[in-house]
Amino acid sequence: MKNIIKTLGVMLASISLLAVSAKAGELAVSGTAKATYNIYHGNATGKGLGVTNELNFTASGEMDNGYTWTYSMELDPTDAAASTANNDDTQINLTTPYGKFGIMILEGGLDAEDAASQSAYSRPTDSGDPSATVDNYSIDSYNNVMYTSPADMLPLGTVIKLAYAPDLDTTMNSGNAAGANQVEGTSTYVGRSMTATRIDMTPIDGLTIGASYNEMDKQGAAKMNQTAESGAYYGVYTIGNLSVGYSKAMRADMVADGSLSSTTEVESYDQSNMSAAFAFNDDLTISYEVEKSSKTFQLDSVADIEQKSTGIQLAYNLGGATFAMSRNSHDNVGYSTATDGRDVDQTLFALTLAF
Repeated sequence: MKNIIKTLGVMLASISLLAVSAKAGELAVSGTAKATYNIYHGNATGKGLGVTNELNFTASGEMDNGYTWTYSMELDPTDAAASTANNDDTQINLTTPYGKFGIMILEGGLDAEDAASQSAYSRPTDSGDPSATVDNYSIDSYNNVMYTSPADMLPLGTVIKLAYAPDLDTTMNSGNAAGANQVEGTSTYVGRSMTATRIDMTPIDGLTIGASYNEMDKQGAAKMNQTAESGAYYGVYTIGNLSVGYSKAMRADMVADGSLSSTTEVESYDQSNMSAAFAFNDDLTISYEVEKSSKTFQLDSVADIEQKSTGIQLAYNLGGATFAMSRNSHDNVGYSTATDGRDVDQTLFALTLAF
């Protein structure tokens, strides 16, 4: 599998050298204009007004041989605050009869841990939430190359995606940039490279299932008791106006060889998401979701801590605009069972205008 992934870079380079001429491309701008009012009660308090600042510039074109290409650059100053530039994520994709090949700069996440969410607005832990949930490793945290199989090539609507990050480079690189040097032994070191795989299929009408796996290649001299990896699977079933979803995710942190430096060092995380949504009509949808994440420690004598987030949400389409209301609750925020008020309730109102 790793050898297949590593050849993607060579294949992309070869395709770029084909003696074909490209027709003039087109440029489009898309995004959402969203205003929110977010209210916290409990351990975290505050009332925040916000307006999104995300835009996506997309260029596309077609070559004389029928292959098509797309280029995308997102503007998101908040996410790019650590950089001197305002562009956030960029990617170039080339679509051929043999599949789609892409070069991703902090793009192309393949992890399936959240793929089952049916929330009308957004997952409780993705709504400006204060829970500090630890998610699975994801290839879009690093610059990578990706292959996507053609939609009609495999039975049961199966689509396979493979990605490889040759170095765990988290820099928003431009052309001719050098790779990041991952230093073994530092607190942020989880490996030298990463391989990601995802498969999705629709075996019967109304049912979508899938799974993902992310693996770090340590490539270092030091011995490890456990290398970093994560995986997830999910299923979504829709019947009439009702849709339900379930996903399970597991993440193993890197564990160095030798004695523990702390009795609270983490071994793994185990996450499950369950959700359901009902569309009363084309305009009104209501949903309920429960997300649980358990933190497991290396010492068996240290009890696991479960963090739980629930959300009931309503979304109403006003014709060109969507109004949403979300009521979320977060227990054991930050994987803490301290008695100083670690539970947070959250009420959020959002108005979204698509363009």
